[in-house]
Amino acid sequence: MKQMYEPIIGLEVHVELNTKSKMFCRCSADYFGKEPNTYTCPVCLGLPGALPLINKAAIEDCIKIGLALNCKISEKSLFERKNYFYPDLPKGYQISQYRWPLCINGQITLDSGQVIRINRVHQEEDTGKLSHLGGVTLIDFNRSGVPLVEIVTEPDFHDVASVRDYAKKLQQLFRYLEVSNADMERGDMRLEANISVHPIAIASKASPWRLPDYRVELKNINSFRFIVAAIEYEIKRQIEALEKREKLTQETRGWNEDKKCTFLQRSKEEAHDYRYFPEPDLPELRIEESRVKSLESSLPELPWDKLKRFAEEYGISKNDAQILSETKELAEFFESALEHGKKHGVSIKEVANYIVNRKPDISSVLPTQIIEELKGKKVGIIESEKELEKLAEQAVKENANAVLDYKKGKEAALQVLIGGVMKLSLGKADIAKLKPILEKLLKS
Repeated sequence: MKQMYEPIIGLEVHVELNTKSKMFCRCSADYFGKEPNTYTCPVCLGLPGALPLINKAAIEDCIKIGLALNCKISEKSLFERKNYFYPDLPKGYQISQYRWPLCINGQITLDSGQVIRINRVHQEEDTGKLSHLGGVTLIDFNRSGVPLVEIVTEPDFHDVASVRDYAKKLQQLFRYLEVSNADMERGDMRLEANISVHPIAIASKASPWRLPDYRVELKNINSFRFIVAAIEYEIKRQIEALEKREKLTQETRGWNEDKKCTFLQRSKEEAHDYRYFPEPDLPELRIEESRVKSLESSLPELPWDKLKRFAEEYGISKNDAQILSETKELAEFFESALEHGKKHGVSIKEVANYIVNRKPDISSVLPTQIIEELKGKKVGIIESEKELEKLAEQAVKENANAVLDYKKGKEAALQVLIGGVMKLSLGKADIAKLKPILEKLLKS
């Protein structure tokens, strides 16, 4: 009989916060796409004598994430130095949290009903960014010191479907809370998985079930598709190694998307290797219960709660409720359209079906337009070609980058220009007539 194995997976999710300034200095945290090494100062460059100052907004955002994940907020929290050498770490250590994290012992329920335990949600700072160009490596310290929150689970995952569901739920949560753009292509959100496998056997008093004595960490993956592929490959690799009686050890591996395989980066460090000790230049954090309650009351309706309410209150299918609550903006648009529809005798089902099936661009279409179309009217719609041409010319002037992108072949840039016209016309431009006018203007 063939031996069966069970994967044991824990996840670490890093998310950059969208605060105005960095974690421990006044440099702007809006570094993406900026000239390298221009958003820096003695603090985030780790120069001698520079002293850090805690970003209050970042701490509050971290607590909001913890509260949304049902964590207990620590009364006392402390920053520590995580010591290791790497070229993108100017100080030679990272200011992080290990023994006294801000948020502990949370949980989140997946769509399958599985409960994933959250070990901790803690605050730290991001590192610089390395760019490997041929035989040269360049360092950009603009990202160094940007507020970073790490969410660490217990090893509760046993398949890639639950990993994907969890990661997508976190991305949705960050956006609902408005604490991060969570754009994975930009590196706002990065995934790491700790993986091991163990033979499935009937546990007995003589041989009780226990976790394997090793784990392999997959580091810095910025795509849902890549994390799934990397975990699947790693599970297969580990099972094959165990079948050959090879000993698996602690190590950190990366994912090579071109070769579709993981590769060894280094042996995996343990906590004591980082020589954690309290950051001497920062005070301990004391979080007052009144402040925690205030932050808790400021939280928006969470996406999974909104999904449930939409299905129960409006009598729509779970699938439609899931689509309509996918983003905070779409959910608000839907409920605003319902209010308008109620005044004109348009049913909830009609509004829901329209939005789900047509997926209107909510940045350019107003809820009133949906109701007008459902009622067979076009109240206040701008249809005059002359007026539309004027609006199109103005939008082209105001969106030079979109014009350049369109001329480079990026068709999606046209939507930016359509959005610009809709903004100028307060959502009243006739999109069907506007599109050919814009296309003609861009080709001239």
